Amino acid sequence: MADTRTIKVEALARVEGEGSLHVKVKDGQIKELHFGIFEPPRFFEAFLRGRDFREVPDITARICGICPIAYLMGASQAMEDILGITVTKPIRDLRRLIYCGEWIESHALHVYMLHAPDFLGLADALELAKVDRSLVENALRLKKVGNEILETIGGRAIHPVALKVGGFYKLPTKKQLSKLEEELKWAVETSVATVKLVGGFDFPDIQQDYNFMALRHDDEYAIHEGRLVTSSGLDFPVSQFLDHVEEEHVPWSNALHGKPKDGGNHHVGPLARYNLNHDKLGKTARAAAKAAGLGAVVKNPFQSIVVRAVELVQVCEDALKLVQGYVEPDKAFVDAPIRAGEGHGCTEAPRGICYHRYRIDSDGSVLDARIVPPTAQNQKVIELDLWKVVQANLAKSDDEIKWRAEQAIRNYDPCISCATHFLKLEMERG
Repeated sequence: MADTRTIKVEALARVEGEGSLHVKVKDGQIKELHFGIFEPPRFFEAFLRGRDFREVPDITARICGICPIAYLMGASQAMEDILGITVTKPIRDLRRLIYCGEWIESHALHVYMLHAPDFLGLADALELAKVDRSLVENALRLKKVGNEILETIGGRAIHPVALKVGGFYKLPTKKQLSKLEEELKWAVETSVATVKLVGGFDFPDIQQDYNFMALRHDDEYAIHEGRLVTSSGLDFPVSQFLDHVEEEHVPWSNALHGKPKDGGNHHVGPLARYNLNHDKLGKTARAAAKAAGLGAVVKNPFQSIVVRAVELVQVCEDALKLVQGYVEPDKAFVDAPIRAGEGHGCTEAPRGICYHRYRIDSDGSVLDARIVPPTAQNQKVIELDLWKVVQANLAKSDDEIKWRAEQAIRNYDPCISCATHFLKLEMERG
């Protein structure tokens, strides 16, 4: 008689939207596995139609409270592409600085509060605080550093209000930014210590041959600008994103799956950025990575926590240098006459590339909108990881499988609310 085992996760709580996991095992082999997201449609692309193009950055920022800069900046870049706007270097530097702030607060929160407890055998950050209060205090202080950058430049930490197409409504003064310097010096030191800490965790021995996709820039570790490159050898401008990537609807998920048009899958986020841009890391970040045992190529998804910590070093140091070298722009924004056209924008949200495409009419009203967020693009590789992880752990108890499956999903930090116990696991044994 065949041995049939069914693993059902009816609801993934505390994620962006709602999700589930279904695994069917027969005779010790996985026959079916679906990681589904059944969040209700939010219709952002639909209700942007007819709106003035200047409203789009602030509207799309409401897609995510943790990564509003990814949407603000991607939408702004797309509109600037249509209008033929090239921002000045001081504005560009200020944009990179506020994006560093978003990465700092997001990466610090994920590494310490959401992911580290998995590797320490703890249920959540509350237990971590009981075991080592200083770790949680450092995490909160690091997150505050990121939030203060957002507040100083953008006006507030959640959904900043100072950014606009072409630049900013209001600029911070040199004195205001200088107040961030001492805390950023502490943040650089603490982020290096973070890499050392998480680099010492025990990681499951799982390797995946991913097709990575990320932005790449000639002069810096790409965050808010660049061309798109893949580990399979593609190199193309952001405007050609939809020539290479398509989205499909699968029966078990309301969220579209992004995938390469030539077949297979692609992986976006920290591992992709690291593998495709290791040579662009600063000396401090590269040294921290090497000390933690990372080479130039990392294909173990569980080591994404170390890579995020390395990126934390990078953006803390970048932010410090930008603060120290800040020159107040002569003008807060670059303007241009309204014209009809199509524009594209793409930036690296903490979780991976976030793509925007818009068409506007000659009066500036939006005719069409297309947004492809990172989590949608990673759904397929999350399933591939879960397939390998669950298969390798079938001999273990239900609770152990549950723990490892949760951890595998958290490798991708699919949403900031992807916290502790979000898997309700049911095991049906034949």
